[in-house]
Amino acid sequence: MTTTPRTTTATDPARPGARERNPRGQGGRLRDDILTAATDLLDESGTEESVTLRAVARRAGISAPAIYGHFADRQTILLAVVQGAFAELDERLRAAHTEDDGSEGDPVARLHRVCAAYLDFAATRPQRYRAMFGGLWNTQRALAEENVTAGDLTDLGQDALEVLATALQDCVAAGRSGSDDPRGDAVALWLGLHGLAHQRVVTAAFPWPADIIERLVVPLAHLVPAADGDR
Repeated sequence: MTTTPRTTTATDPARPGARERNPRGQGGRLRDDILTAATDLLDESGTEESVTLRAVARRAGISAPAIYGHFADRQTILLAVVQGAFAELDERLRAAHTEDDGSEGDPVARLHRVCAAYLDFAATRPQRYRAMFGGLWNTQRALAEENVTAGDLTDLGQDALEVLATALQDCVAAGRSGSDDPRGDAVALWLGLHGLAHQRVVTAAFPWPADIIERLVVPLAHLVPAADGDR
């Protein structure tokens, strides 16, 4: 009996690394797959050098040209990865802000939880965190090539910063912070947290004081002790 050799194609699931074609109307699924592949590559390597169109396509099981239907180039893929990381950071901060930890709505406790959540994100997502703030992708070139806008960049992190500002404003409203510019002081507090998060990574063996977060948050948030009647 003679059999006809089976010919595989780019969408043949029998071929190693091949990916089944998405049903019509499910292009969003392919975009998500591309982002997942790029994010996984970044997490595994910690460097932008690994996030190439060819590597992303190979990880997603598609051909490199298929990427162009969703992303103009490598820079726009990296921007989307960073946007996803900021969205996760925002989600973690909001969860910390609304968490019921038995503190009976103490705004200072909420602020500390938000700050701790920020530092925890940086510690558990180190590669994404570096991409968010460490310049792993070339924003100037992306702007010059007009594949991203200045608005794309200035919007990054604004939602997360708003959670921090709200937590600080709650402290002001409760008389627990002397800040007269909660938004501006939230930016200063973020810079302090960012510096600590970065230094924890690059100086892993440094003997940090046990109360380092308290030493950082109290002055930058202008926190004051509770009045006698509020204790």
